[in-house]
Amino acid sequence: MSMKHLLTAAAALLLLSGAAQAAQTPTRMNQFNDWGSYSYDASGGKVCYVLSTPKTMQPASVDHGDIFFLVSQKPGAKTSYEPQVVMGYPLREGSKVVVDVDGKKFNMFVRGESAWMENAAEEPKLVAALKNGKSLKVDAVSQRGTKTNYTYSLAGVTAALNSITKCK
Repeated sequence: MSMKHLLTAAAALLLLSGAAQAAQTPTRMNQFNDWGSYSYDASGGKVCYVLSTPKTMQPASVDHGDIFFLVSQKPGAKTSYEPQVVMGYPLREGSKVVVDVDGKKFNMFVRGESAWMENAAEEPKLVAALKNGKSLKVDAVSQRGTKTNYTYSLAGVTAALNSITKCK
């Protein structure tokens, strides 16, 4: 992953986590096939996350910007992992982002250019599906009404997630 992509993802994650003021530039910890693991220091402690970029982006005729699927682990958080989608464009307010892992669908709520699990209790189910899955697809609707979809490789996601289990 290029430094531009890394910094864009880190900036988005920092801004959305509210830790931008106290955070530093993220450090890439490791690369596991198509998933990288990263960390940065925030006021509440170290934040670790895994991140991947899509293999395909549809429709091909539009500028998607930088697109990421990430799963973070934040210090002091009640949940172990927090899945998030970061788009390179504003999402339609009130729409849902649908994450599909091998036919099992999860809904995410939209805020700005990002989306998070609608039901936080399903976060562990999505993470388990990612670890055991073969394919990941994300469907979204831009602010302009363009229906977009992305496919990701899950090669390396389990190793990447395992690498941040003891993030401190």
